[in-house]
Amino acid sequence: MRLLMSAWATIAMLGMAMTAADETPTRMQSEPPVIASSWDDLLEGVDDLASWHERKAVLRERYLQLIRDDRKPARVPLDLRTEESVDVEGIYTRRLISYNVEVDERAHAYLAIPHDLEGPAPAIVVLHGTTERGKEQSAALSGRPDRAQLDHLARRGYVVIAPDHFVAGHRVPPEGPYETERFYAKHPEWTAVGKFTYEHAIAIDVLESLPEVDPQRIGALGHSLGGQGTYFLAAYDLRIRAAATNCSAAFFRHNPGVEHWARGRWYVYFKHLRPTLQAGELPPIDMHEIIALIAPRPFLDIAGLNDGNPLTQRQRVLMNLKIMDVYELEGAPENFAFYVHGQGHSIEYDARELLYAWMDKHLKPSEATQPRLITE
Repeated sequence: MRLLMSAWATIAMLGMAMTAADETPTRMQSEPPVIASSWDDLLEGVDDLASWHERKAVLRERYLQLIRDDRKPARVPLDLRTEESVDVEGIYTRRLISYNVEVDERAHAYLAIPHDLEGPAPAIVVLHGTTERGKEQSAALSGRPDRAQLDHLARRGYVVIAPDHFVAGHRVPPEGPYETERFYAKHPEWTAVGKFTYEHAIAIDVLESLPEVDPQRIGALGHSLGGQGTYFLAAYDLRIRAAATNCSAAFFRHNPGVEHWARGRWYVYFKHLRPTLQAGELPPIDMHEIIALIAPRPFLDIAGLNDGNPLTQRQRVLMNLKIMDVYELEGAPENFAFYVHGQGHSIEYDARELLYAWMDKHLKPSEATQPRLITE
């Protein structure tokens, strides 16, 4: 008897489920809703291009205050030197170079110059991620070959400079790679972000000094630490004509790990922000506003939705939607793009191809990227 009742109950439940499944929901036609988010403050009160340019001037001043650009040292003569020169598989020459960045500091970088250039070529500043040997990974001499952008881009016909971060490679401090203690002892009122942005701008000076480089076609790209370095540089220096980032850091807002921007030791981006961040107060400028300073110049953002805090990274999509509004206001929507994926903190094949295609599209002649019909 109990088995019979159980069987009837099962049949009844299945019947209810089938009835529910057969009930098609009614969906009415509607206009797309406006997507509102906290990132809307980028254009709050902006009505036209003129008012955006007024806002942009304010944001640039806030950006320079954030990195404490007024604390940077005076420019010194480059005194560019070639330490070694190597032919790489008959495709390009790789030079180890050094140059002055401060009175008592020289930076080292690898410089790649393709063979058989027919004239001044496009050039790219490649910024490496947090790897102890710095530029060596960019040149495919150590570390992960998927992050060897100098080698990849030189094979595509670009002149490429890959400088060491100022606490990596040739310049690892005695305390260890990416330790900024000595930097802040020397420049207590400056910032690490101001320092690396200033030095990366000097790398552009190096490129402009070369007869092989077309100064009107200089780009920048980077992964991880080099990713945020790229948008900091492009926002800072108008000589960057196209930029692309891969897996750059999270922003200030909606970020449970925001204090990492002003951590107490190791790599300290903004030491002066530590007291305010600990008190829960964020700076008066965030990454969407810094990236917007790049407009209307081309900018591509690639990020993993599962790179770090997933809720924070999903905010990146909303952030980029608002940056797109700026590019539309500037009349250059084709110059902005973003790509998100589920591959974490990586630079897989699809991301690499997008980075390089973005450079090709915006730095090479149009015929280099256009398909053609077969005429025979």
